[in-house]
Amino acid sequence: MPPTSDPLPQTIAVIQRGIDERLHPGAQLYVSQNGRVIADLAFGEAQAGVSMRPDSLNLWMSASKPVAAVAIAQLWQQGLLDLDNPVIRFIPEFGVNGKSSITLRHILTHTTGFRAPPKHADAPWDQIIADLCESLLEAGWVPGQKAGYHTISSWYILGEIIRRLDGRPYQQYVREAIFLPLGMNDSWVGMPLEQLQKYGQRIAPMHKLASDGQMIPLDPAHTATVTRPGGTGWGPIRDLARFYEMLRNRGEWNGQRMLTPQTVEAITTRHRTGMFDETFKRVVDWGLGFLLNSPQPDPDLPYGYGPQASPCTFGHGGAGSSGAFCDPENQLVVAYLFNCQPGEDRHHQRRKALLAALYGDLSKLAQ
Repeated sequence: MPPTSDPLPQTIAVIQRGIDERLHPGAQLYVSQNGRVIADLAFGEAQAGVSMRPDSLNLWMSASKPVAAVAIAQLWQQGLLDLDNPVIRFIPEFGVNGKSSITLRHILTHTTGFRAPPKHADAPWDQIIADLCESLLEAGWVPGQKAGYHTISSWYILGEIIRRLDGRPYQQYVREAIFLPLGMNDSWVGMPLEQLQKYGQRIAPMHKLASDGQMIPLDPAHTATVTRPGGTGWGPIRDLARFYEMLRNRGEWNGQRMLTPQTVEAITTRHRTGMFDETFKRVVDWGLGFLLNSPQPDPDLPYGYGPQASPCTFGHGGAGSSGAFCDPENQLVVAYLFNCQPGEDRHHQRRKALLAALYGDLSKLAQ
């Protein structure tokens, strides 16, 4: 548990209240401003009888997606692809059933039009790619002219492009080209089973809130050892924050240059503006793989950053559980994780309360 003198008392109270109300058994929180760590904290339990620690490994869910975006951006920097290249340039068999005009930019801005998950969700990688290549473009969808968040499907296609261009499987590429250089040593997308077993009680299962109020732990082997670029990132939330520290610092962290400043600016600026999202059922702006704050913040934006975040804030949330973002105007990096999914409505209320408290605490610190 954090010390009582912690500089974020309102924020900690929100997290603790959620534990008391049985919304989550535990949580992690990382906050930094101007590169100075304000909080690197853990609360409650990782699982029954096991305390959550700052180095406990948790499931990031869709907060994993920006990792794929940065991987694509690295290949773009190397001249191996262009954002407006059609997918069929790299995966020719993808171009059937109306999908031949889909580009990488369409995928990164969720304007693609094949939102359905693969038919064989637990199949080997090659079968999943084959399923997605055979998938249909949604009726009436013109890529780039209609928007709708893609939870799983398109991110596999990005992973396959990375594999075909670089030669390394997606899980190996992100581990070697992003995680390890940044010191994210306990971060994985597709963790070897033997490594999962070595971590032992450092693994913090995600929980689901059942209708009777019980928090049911999910088996980590079902998510930790499979490679889903759109949602099976695992690691301490402080590791995901380090990824955003790199972006806040214009592509470099602790002497490791991941991206040029120009590339960071390109992927975190607005590429999709004012479009109604058919999945979220509201207007959402996007960078390239990053959900952006709105110039006029929507207080009910799913997985948003709160009304006090600057309009240039960028990041991503994880289904009913987590979020990470950079607020460049305030030189702020935030990453948080609750290890239980209580349902979308309860999570969004929890998230809004957390962010309101956090910005309130930071305002008092600045006085």
